[in-house]
Amino acid sequence: MSGHARNTEAMRASPRCGARTRSGAACCAPAARGKMRCRMHGGAEGSGAPRRNRNALKHGLFTKKSRAEQRQIRDLLGEVRMLLRELE
Repeated sequence: MSGHARNTEAMRASPRCGARTRSGAACCAPAARGKMRCRMHGGAEGSGAPRRNRNALKHGLFTKKSRAEQRQIRDLLGEVRMLLRELE
């Protein structure tokens, strides 16, 4: 070990992150300055969900209208296959 004294009191006295780990235990990392979470759990600059909840936008593939349209196309293709079998 080196001969210099370590000053870790400030770090040990700092508030801890309030997040829970996968095992259910509390996160032991110090919270980011002015935040309630550490840098890994959302205290870092720019972390978190995007504004206006862009993650929840719908793409429209499973709307009632689109599913009805898909059903019509599937029925139409079935009829075409039956007609082709009759022509053979």
